[in-house]
Amino acid sequence: MITMDVVLAFLAASALVTVAPGPDNLMVLSVGISRGRSAGIGFGLGCALGCFSHTLWATLGIGALILASESAFTVLKMAGAGYLAYIGVMSWRHAGRIALQKLEQGRDGAIGIHLRRGFVANAVNPKVALFFIAFLPQFVDPARGVVWPQMLLLGALFAAQTVIIFGSLGWFAGSIGKRLQQQPKLAVWLDRCAGTIFIGLALHLATTGR
Repeated sequence: MITMDVVLAFLAASALVTVAPGPDNLMVLSVGISRGRSAGIGFGLGCALGCFSHTLWATLGIGALILASESAFTVLKMAGAGYLAYIGVMSWRHAGRIALQKLEQGRDGAIGIHLRRGFVANAVNPKVALFFIAFLPQFVDPARGVVWPQMLLLGALFAAQTVIIFGSLGWFAGSIGKRLQQQPKLAVWLDRCAGTIFIGLALHLATTGR
């Protein structure tokens, strides 16, 4: 259905896009450093799953419909900004509490909540939807048959490489954060810095257009 040359070119381009500095990378780093290894990995995996949801939107044409409607785009954009702001405010309100609990219990927190946060933060970002609508069709060849299976395969490949890159990024950031969090006062400021980053990303998303 898709030649190996196209697959390799797509993976190379996808890897470059994924490692390039952007909101997702910044969020994974900030969560990993402020909350630890499990949180960083979970958030990174959530972002990767969110990428595949955008593939489904692009394949079904839903993404194009949302981006074609100013009101729908605005609603989705504000929902994404609101969610990022919520995470940022919670990080400020509970600054240092997670690190203290981990020190008392001697283990990392559950990965599931951060996976959900990463998924939602990515899935409700219309900017990511716009990227997938523009990026995936460049590697689709209508002459090779039905288009939508090619789109799904490419989206799955993109999500797979994102799992590896974001998972590794979360692991290394969490490794650094685990050491930094041994100092309770420093852990408070790490949470506040992460919260500030999320609030800043929320404001950026809310004030940018299509």
